[in-house]
Amino acid sequence: MRGTLMLTWILIICLSQVAVQSQYYSKTQPYHPRPVKVTNLHFFMHETAGITAVQVAQANITSNDNNSSVPFASLVAFNDPLRTGPEPDSRVIGNVQGIALLSRMNASSTQYIDFGFNTGRFNGSSISVFSRGEPGLAVLEEEENS
Repeated sequence: MRGTLMLTWILIICLSQVAVQSQYYSKTQPYHPRPVKVTNLHFFMHETAGITAVQVAQANITSNDNNSSVPFASLVAFNDPLRTGPEPDSRVIGNVQGIALLSRMNASSTQYIDFGFNTGRFNGSSISVFSRGEPGLAVLEEEENS
């Protein structure tokens, strides 16, 4: 009984805070949405198989005898430099860390990738991506024609 009463009071307090902290539509206060802020980022992930990307686990039912460069049911970990350009000597602006589970014979995968920035305007920021599909990133880059 005492526990139920305590739980009831906690719920009442939480619900009252939601009503106080939330905003709702009103005819007396018009809705003014915040302006959309867009940031365009351009960076390149440099991966070297066997050095920055290493297979850490593989299922017992598979072997390396399947003549595939990407074995079925493999777990790969990577830690790659994040650079400003496609050249290997371009400036390093952060690092990319993550894991990929290669789950089918056609090398489709599930990936968790974290882009960490440690220099420049976005120092200390990170972007996390959870992607499913073919190897590579499920992020599209749009090119502007001048």
